[in-house]
Amino acid sequence: MNININEIKNGMTVIIEGNLCLIQEFQHVKPGKGPAFVRIKLKNLRTGSIVEQTFNTNIKIMKAHVDKVNAQFIFKSGDNFVFMNKETYEQVEVPSDVLGDNALFIKDGIDITIDFYEGEIIGITLPEKVSYKVVETTDAVKGNTATNAGKDAKLETGLVIKVPLFIGEGEEIIVSTRDGKYSSRA
Repeated sequence: MNININEIKNGMTVIIEGNLCLIQEFQHVKPGKGPAFVRIKLKNLRTGSIVEQTFNTNIKIMKAHVDKVNAQFIFKSGDNFVFMNKETYEQVEVPSDVLGDNALFIKDGIDITIDFYEGEIIGITLPEKVSYKVVETTDAVKGNTATNAGKDAKLETGLVIKVPLFIGEGEEIIVSTRDGKYSSRA
């Protein structure tokens, strides 16, 4: 489906020059001289590269239809993460290279959304915040109690993050999946 460049939104998936891209940011620019244009920051969903491109306001681009499937992680098989489609109960294998850094946030039973484009898995969407168990922490350094003092903590998935000094082993904490930072106790 073709849309006018003025109808784009952040988070929209489009096809530009044969590449499947996610619009991360856009800006309509109307200079004092010359025609208006649109500057778009695009993420190529197949390669992961991010580019900025400029377009005239009179062009049309192709909007890509992305299917979103709710799924739950059930187990890991070699380099693949196996999820169950929550509607059809079919198993979907997602290669770890498609997950990228998101693989460190995957734990048993986590609910995610898998994005498909023409049957191809192009990515996943994690919940904004997830509860994890702390399996290992370092000791706090005496005298290191200045503002925002923290220590390393290893979570059940193997992810290592900074946590406040009062967090101990065995505790459940909430972590933001957007930036991988401690949010609060569970």
